[in-house]
Amino acid sequence: MWTVYILKCSDNTYYTGCTHDLNERLKRHHKGQVAYTSPRLPVELVHHSVFYDKYKAYEFEKYLKSGSGRAFAKKRLYSFS
Repeated sequence: MWTVYILKCSDNTYYTGCTHDLNERLKRHHKGQVAYTSPRLPVELVHHSVFYDKYKAYEFEKYLKSGSGRAFAKKRLYSFS
């Protein structure tokens, strides 16, 4: 399974990623091993979606990083935070 996830960073920016092992990837974020999030710790997981198809997951990640995808995510996926 593949997971597309969104993290909220301490500077109120958001990081979107895709992984086949969410727990391991989150550990790397929390340890400061990811370039974008390391200076923005702590981070908080605000959304994740699970896919059985790796290509569908990467398509969704790419969409979320587009202008309309960012608007969709802000309105539907993490508007509570």
